[in-house]
Amino acid sequence: MHSIKRVGLALVVGCAALAANTAQAAPEAIVKELMTKPLPDYPGKEALMISVEYPPGAVDPVHRHDAHAYLYVLEGTIVMQVKGGKAVTLKPGDTFYEGPDDIHTVGRNASNTKRAKFIVLLLKDKGKPVLTPVQ
Repeated sequence: MHSIKRVGLALVVGCAALAANTAQAAPEAIVKELMTKPLPDYPGKEALMISVEYPPGAVDPVHRHDAHAYLYVLEGTIVMQVKGGKAVTLKPGDTFYEGPDDIHTVGRNASNTKRAKFIVLLLKDKGKPVLTPVQ
């Protein structure tokens, strides 16, 4: 009888730990490159357009773009913030700008039930990554 209780207790503790780990792992953004074009009037620079979809509850890690980033919200509601700035809530039709020196501290879907989608135009050095994680 005691061994059945121990097994039951172990199962409950194991399931609770698994649920806690699952709840903490937010879904990742889905990023698709739409277009890249060199900017011949600006040697070494390119324009990159991406679409970003945040599944419900998605959260970005802290990062920077090393680019001028122009964001336009298509669907859903997102929260954005750069270091030193205030968090802003954006809905369809709203825009957001990040400069090359900005650290993007908050980027997340404001909803845990609906997806959010936006377009970003990056003006950046040719060949540089879309984003760089920041500690």
